[in-house]
Amino acid sequence: MKEFKKPFLLILFLFLSLFIFTKFFGPIPFSVTSTVTTKSNFFTSTGQGEATGIPDTARVSIGVAQQGQSVEQTQEKTNQLAERVIEEIKKLGIGEKDIKTTNYSINPRQDFSAGSNKIIGYEATQNLEISTKDTTKINQVVDVATLNGANLVGGVQFIFSPEKQKEIEKKAREEAVRNAKEKAQSLANAAGISLGKIVDVQENSGIESPRLLMQKADLEINDRTNTNITPGENKVIVTITLSYETK
Repeated sequence: MKEFKKPFLLILFLFLSLFIFTKFFGPIPFSVTSTVTTKSNFFTSTGQGEATGIPDTARVSIGVAQQGQSVEQTQEKTNQLAERVIEEIKKLGIGEKDIKTTNYSINPRQDFSAGSNKIIGYEATQNLEISTKDTTKINQVVDVATLNGANLVGGVQFIFSPEKQKEIEKKAREEAVRNAKEKAQSLANAAGISLGKIVDVQENSGIESPRLLMQKADLEINDRTNTNITPGENKVIVTITLSYETK
């Protein structure tokens, strides 16, 4: 009988201890982790759209490069020439806000003959970016600049203004979405898949436009001919990727 009471008393003691602990310290915490997994099937289709338009803004890079025996002399010659070019360009109706300096550099000219690296002078270069919404003026800008001493010309760009850019992109985007939807339906029908709602849309876009590179303008005054640069058309390409749920 005594042997039976010992384990009974031990169990009773454990229950009493547990009761007292939970009474004063609250319930013993238990951690339960629940994982819910879902599986969805998706169908993706990509379409491309294009739209073209005539650019309504022109940009050109004009530069002056001068040499001198000292840094001060070289700077002075370059600054005077650049100021003259800017003043003449303004006379075409180009505002000061549309003329900005994009580069100004001074580098030593060295003589490497006979293993020497002696400094024999300096060369300074100043580059200007000219913008105009009258694309027909870009030819005049180039002619006036070179006639007044600019000896670096290039980087001609014909671009869309922000307003026209949105207009052209909208046309290309609508074509890309239509193309992606038609392709999705055609492929789904061929594969025996039922399409649900569109759950994701991704877009990439770019512009194709020609750009003329910077070149030296070393022609003599008598050899010059009027510049004739035409804008042509720029192309906006939009790629749309649609993701569908499948039924």
